[in-house]
Amino acid sequence: MSLLSASLRFLTNARAQDVAMVDANGDQLTGFNPSRPATATLTTVAASAVSVSLVASNAARRQVVIVNDGNKSLYVAFAATASTTAFTVRLGGGNEFVSELDSYTGVISGIWDVAAGSARITEITA
Repeated sequence: MSLLSASLRFLTNARAQDVAMVDANGDQLTGFNPSRPATATLTTVAASAVSVSLVASNAARRQVVIVNDGNKSLYVAFAATASTTAFTVRLGGGNEFVSELDSYTGVISGIWDVAAGSARITEITA
């Protein structure tokens, strides 16, 4: 039996709980949470021409989705204060941001070019 067919046979017989997450060197990753998120909190934050808190720090956060429902740009910062020159991501009108799963859990702030519209936010927790 070739190495390839043995590997394919192993993968065919594998169950989700039998698979380990590994990095590019083949070392097993630790700290990975394989559970599926169970709770989502929806909030709306009105547009503001000064920095406002969009999402509070939350150690239980698994993911966050931010939708700019206005027609002006929303500058989102993974920090306590956002500005139009210091930000993590700029969302044009109607655009959305979806964070990586199990990434940043700190405070998220935002500021708009013009105070028009809202941020529609879904915070997904364990």
